Formats: sequence, C-alpha cells, structure tokens
Amino acid sequence: MTSQPRMKSQSLYDLEGNWAIKVRVTSKGTYKNARGEGCVFNVELTDEDGTQIQATMFNEAARKFFDKFELGKVYYISKGTLRVANKQFKTVQNNYEMTLNENSQVEEAINEAAFIPETKFSFVPIDELGPYVNGRELVDVIGVVQSVSPKMNIRRKSNNETVPKHDITIADETNKTVVVSLWNDLATNVGQELLDVADKSPVVAIKSLKVGDFQGVSLSALSKSNIVVNPDLPEAKKLRSWKITSLASIGSGMSPSTKSGARSMYSDSLPVFFSMKAYISFIKPDQTMWYRACKTCNKKVTDALGSGYWCEGCQKNDAECSLRYIMALEVSDASGEAWLSVFNDQAEKTLGCSADELDKLKSEEGETAYQMKLKEATWVPHLFRVSVAPQEYNNEKRQRITVRAVAPVDYAAESKYLLEEMSKMNISM
Repeated sequence: MTSQPRMKSQSLYDLEGNWAIKVRVTSKGTYKNARGEGCVFNVELTDEDGTQIQATMFNEAARKFFDKFELGKVYYISKGTLRVANKQFKTVQNNYEMTLNENSQVEEAINEAAFIPETKFSFVPIDELGPYVNGRELVDVIGVVQSVSPKMNIRRKSNNETVPKHDITIADETNKTVVVSLWNDLATNVGQELLDVADKSPVVAIKSLKVGDFQGVSLSALSKSNIVVNPDLPEAKKLRSWKITSLASIGSGMSPSTKSGARSMYSDSLPVFFSMKAYISFIKPDQTMWYRACKTCNKKVTDALGSGYWCEGCQKNDAECSLRYIMALEVSDASGEAWLSVFNDQAEKTLGCSADELDKLKSEEGETAYQMKLKEATWVPHLFRVSVAPQEYNNEKRQRITVRAVAPVDYAAESKYLLEEMSKMNISM
C-alpha cells in the first residue's frame, strides 16, 4: 500500500484514489434489488479512532464484495471514490461517503485481530425521539430493559415469508419508555438473550434504529443495527444507579413534529408502565383460564372441518393445538386491591405449571385438585411489571392493568434499597 491515511485525515479526500484505509466492518447491510435487475449493498466501516464512513456498492461491485466483507473483520480498502455524503441517506456521522466499484481493492488484514475500534454512539433521549418519527435519520438509544415479549413469528405480506420478532420495552432517565422491535437474527439471538435475563433489568445500547409512529413512537431494528448488552459506558453506569419512580410511554403527552411529518397520534390512551410488589389474593376458579392456540404462532385456533384445528394466521390445519393462559387475578398490598390481566408466560410463573398441565390435572384429578392448585399460588408475593391503559366497556371507562413481567421478591436487594433510602433521610437504626 503506497499510502494509508486514516479516515480523519483530510488527505484521504485529496488523493484522487491513491490511498488505502484500514477499517473494521462494523455493520453489513443486506443484498437487495435497487431498481429492476440492479442491486445495491452497503457496509459501515470504522477505523481505529472510531471514525466511521459508509461504503456503497452497486450491481457487479455488490455481487463481488457481498461475500468478501464479513462483519467484524478488518480490511485494507483502496481504489474507491469519495464524495460528499447525501444527508438524506447517510447512516453515520461523516460528511463523506465511499463508493466501491468492481476495480476497487479489498484485502483482509489477517494479522490485525487486535485492531478493535470503539463503537461510537450518539444517544438520543427517549423523550426527544418525536422529531425523528418517519424520518430517514437513524438514532442510537440506551435504556434499562423493562420487559421482553416472547418470540413471535410475523408473516410478511410482500412475500408471505415468516420472520421472528421480539419486542423489548426500555426506559431511560427521562422517565419515558419506548418499544424496540428486533427482527430476524437479532430477535433469535439477542432477543432470546434479553428474554432470559429480563428479570435482571439489563442495560442495552442500540445503534442505528428506525423511528416509526406505531402507538405514538416506536423503534425498529435494521440489519445494520448493533446491540450491546450491559455496555461499559458512562451512560450505562449512570442508568444502573438510576432509581425508577414512575414511567410513561414516549407517546404520552407528546406533540407530533412538523419536521418529520408525524401524524397526531399521541394521546392519553397510550399505556403507562410501572412496577409494584403485591400478593396474589384471589384467582377466580370458574373463569376462562386459557384458549386453544396454534403450536406455531400461538394465535387462537378454531375447529377445522372434519378434524383438527384451523389457524388463520398460518393458514393451515393442524391435528393438535396447545393451551395458553389468558386469565385474571386479584392482587393486594397495603394500599388496597386490583385485578390484573395475565397472559401465558407470566401466568406460568405465578401458577408454577403450564395451561396444558393444569387442564390435565383438572380432567384427571377433578375440581378439588384444580382449585387447590390455584389456592397454592395465593398469598405469595411477587414483583409485577404492569401497563395501565384506559378501556371502555358497556359505555363505562375503566383502567385495564396488564402484567408484562413477573419475578420473585429479592429480599436482599430490597433490604439494601430500603437501607439506602433510610440513610438519605438520616434515619438511624
């Protein structure tokens, strides 16, 4: 290599192609059609100082370099062209962007395994996401995980393909929450990891998210998005010491931004999230405790013609189905009582068995055994993460409280927290 300027060096932009850079691939886009038979592919590249630049390839260059570039590997790149970045389409903070053609050179730097650029984040507080709704600019966020949905399989209308999805709800010091949708590999890998540790309230830093207007403001991961769980960042350390008081959805009370053209969707009908410690005081035994669900997508099934079960979501018959909880239970604390709506995963944690197992117990051992099982779950304390949203029933407005996550009480952690609060108030033991 005759010249190896860094991306920060102005000489990179003056050398008319007589340059080479050493970079790591920190984001790799998908290989897709642009128009007609054409195709486009892009990568985000980061040098050892953490400076980023986007490189785009079209047609033959896209086909040539798609398999060449591997996420996380280090490369020397030369014989590309540089131009001022189009602000509408750029995804990194750089005034320039790179284009590689079929004559560009891309060589893997085999002995550069120790070259690890720092991922650069530019975090946007959750309560400031409004102006980005439906815009082209991607955002980075950091927050404490409040809840993680079970994996869902979503069928795309465009090609009827089924893709996995996890929704995670995060909160930050603005006391606002937002839902982040993870798709494909991010859902399968990171989504499942977060679901397993959701009760520990991990901190996540997420780079390159699309801001949408579902339920006011929502975030969606892309193929280039990068998620770091419990990052070693000052912002993460600050969040770990943050004491949650009360939380509200980002959509609550917000006005749409004329900059983004967002629709006026923010209203008081959006849910508010909070946590509470309470005892299960009553589970009504004669309520409808479960529904028959498709084993593939978990949606409700109906009896098929002849035999088996029909799933509208999967558009198929199946010989078997599973039972999934959809129930209500009463909880109590020192301030009073409330009825909570509980779905499958959270109900399994409170009852200690699946809906199929409880149904089998009821059918094989009778009503007494069934009611005893429900009674065993009462007067047990839990930590509940719930959402509250207004609901109208028979022209009467009421609040619907839905359990989003449930965990056993950690008495050691709670005692530590209470001691800290007492010390702040100068209360001596």
